[in-house]
Amino acid sequence: MSTEPETTENAEPGAPDTVAEDAAPVTRDGAGGGAAVPGAGSSEAADPDTRDGEDPAADAQDGDDPAAEAGDGEAAGDGGTASEMSEAEAELAAQRIERERIERRKAEKKGPIESGSRLTGRAADLLAAVRAVESGTTPPATVFAEPEPEAARRRPAPQPVRRPGPVSAEAATAAPAAPAPQTVQAVRQVLAEGGAPEALALPAAAVLGPGAQERLREDPWQLLRVTGVRPEQADGFARSLLGAECGPGDPRRGRAFTVWLLEQAALAGHTCLEAPALVEALSRRGVPDPDAALQDTLAEGEALVFQDALEEPGAPASRGHAQDTSDEVTEGGEDGEEDEDAARPVRVLVGLERYALAEESLADGLARLVNSAPEGTVAAQDWERAAGSARGSAAELIRAVGAHGLVLHTGGEASRVDPARLLCAARALGLRAWAATHGPLGREAFAELLRQQSPQTDGRAQGPAEGGVATVAGLLSGAEGPGRDADGTLDLDLLVVLDAPQLDVETAALLVESLPDGARLVLAGDPAVLWSVGPGRVFADLLAARVCPHVASRVPDPGPLGELVSGIGIGELNQVEAPGKEVVIVPVRDAGEAVHRTVQLVSDSVPRAIGVPPEQTVVITPGHGGAAGTRVLNAALKERLNPGPGRFGGFDPGDRIAYSPVPGRTLPGHVVKADADGLHLSCAGAPVVVPREQVETRVRHGWALTAHQAAGGRWPAVVVVLPGDAAQALSRPWVYTAFGRASRHLSVVHGAEQALPRAVAEVPARPRTTRLPVLLRTQEQQAA
Repeated sequence: MSTEPETTENAEPGAPDTVAEDAAPVTRDGAGGGAAVPGAGSSEAADPDTRDGEDPAADAQDGDDPAAEAGDGEAAGDGGTASEMSEAEAELAAQRIERERIERRKAEKKGPIESGSRLTGRAADLLAAVRAVESGTTPPATVFAEPEPEAARRRPAPQPVRRPGPVSAEAATAAPAAPAPQTVQAVRQVLAEGGAPEALALPAAAVLGPGAQERLREDPWQLLRVTGVRPEQADGFARSLLGAECGPGDPRRGRAFTVWLLEQAALAGHTCLEAPALVEALSRRGVPDPDAALQDTLAEGEALVFQDALEEPGAPASRGHAQDTSDEVTEGGEDGEEDEDAARPVRVLVGLERYALAEESLADGLARLVNSAPEGTVAAQDWERAAGSARGSAAELIRAVGAHGLVLHTGGEASRVDPARLLCAARALGLRAWAATHGPLGREAFAELLRQQSPQTDGRAQGPAEGGVATVAGLLSGAEGPGRDADGTLDLDLLVVLDAPQLDVETAALLVESLPDGARLVLAGDPAVLWSVGPGRVFADLLAARVCPHVASRVPDPGPLGELVSGIGIGELNQVEAPGKEVVIVPVRDAGEAVHRTVQLVSDSVPRAIGVPPEQTVVITPGHGGAAGTRVLNAALKERLNPGPGRFGGFDPGDRIAYSPVPGRTLPGHVVKADADGLHLSCAGAPVVVPREQVETRVRHGWALTAHQAAGGRWPAVVVVLPGDAAQALSRPWVYTAFGRASRHLSVVHGAEQALPRAVAEVPARPRTTRLPVLLRTQEQQAA
């Protein structure tokens, strides 16, 4: 393996206040003076030519899943009759019900802050802490008041709570109601007055709800709540509607920009932002008084404020992420005398309620697992006997699971044999044991591994009582897995979640909340891969918090590919011996040559020399845009492998596709046919029908993917394309993830020159701001 020695500029890993920005151009309506949002309603509206990198914001906005335009709350239609909803719709419905359950549980612990009301009590103290940090003075002493009485504060290991009953079929399949036609028409009229595209009428009515037209007239910046709309476009719309009343210091503008920045931060993986970073971002957006804008947003309940007091005076902030800026505010005792509670550094954070709620619920659920003993249906000596029949790290994992409710397991692809042996042992002990993977490719691969580890099954499918393998999305929606019991929790005793780094904070919270009391949870994965597309870094935060046992696998990834990927994981791009052409480097001079060589490799060289057909080869490139992005590569590969007129939205039968039923999920498949019902797909063997109006936003060609789209899957052959303009997108996690998708052969179309080894050696994962480490530490202190 070789690289060309030419120095290039290192990619900047990012700063705490960096938020994802859509590069969509702004066009102005000369007559009305309003802002026209280009491409609104299409997959290109928020699809700049940014690179995939290790930052999921690039994927969410650059179309890493095309459903990003649809918004988080929009259900994906699989077609079919009105009475038969798709897996994605069932999943979204189940998630809504679970979120309501989480909110009810949190409401029992403390009262909500109603929008439009002034903060009081603890929340008012925290708001005062924000002002103190911004002014450089000492925060109020009430911020560091003694904890509330035992009955009022959150318990680290709550008693079993009777959860709501099972979800009915009608509730699970109920799609969100579409906005009324008259509402859409009224919004369309308001948009026309402001010079905004009529295509925004339907999403705006869906996001703003009944009375959307009045809300837009009263506060035109509410248009920012629509996915793909940028601040400058909302400014133009507001100027057209408000005229002379519109100004940069309008409080409505400040609140809308604050919420928008927090939403963009969530796309970049943050669950919250530090208050000074948010104030600085507001200032860069032209808000004259960013401090007042932030305080106004907090007072209106559109965002929440938190403070993290450090454990020891003068100690560095424990963030759970690699950020260097902090606001250290110390508190002195009376007459300047310091006591044990004095000189506490404080970090003030601001976040949206949905992510704050999910993060706190996740911390509660994890504490319940950590501090509550698992169900004692299996004796300790039986667990020891099962561990004795295993070896190495598999035996350690079995022992840890036998004694603890939450266990972490780390390792590469080959280490999956440890969770497989654990599941086999648990089933032999009579437990209802299930595994969950990130996607269908991982599900099929792990199911095959389980069959290999269970020769007593003679290749027969395991019964539902013994357990099986599902995807995380299918498990939560009820489309896969054991289903739910009378209390509404998953009907299982042990759950092993593979690909755990792909869990975002909301999905993880829903998963943990769905576990019954006494169940065991194992989170397994490779900590070196890219983090989740959604906000949070749950697996990494748990590893850093050290609140539960951690078993590191000692099973190495075999062969030249394993040696190469293992070296990348520790920051070394080594040259490996590949006698069987397991690793091949193909140097190129420019993007055009990169596209040509990629098509040649997939269609001819790899099938002829390696024996892997094109349908078992995937191309991975840093982004969708650019001269060698997925769009260009997929067009070239389609022309060579499956030429056709593309009569249905650019697709023909036989095309490989990447289907995104909901934001953050990508299902590989191929086109079967197209008719009046929509585009008929086959995704992991399951039929899917995508309605005609959703094809553009939910389906892409799938010969070439980004690394985030490919995460959780493996293919016999992988071609990684690194054009020269990809240098800024490369990082160690990106390279590790892309190279690690190959099981037999890896070709690297290399035009990035020295940027590749430099990224592996010097560019770690981009930092994310989260509260989970602090919440876990607080739970641990309360339990002590």
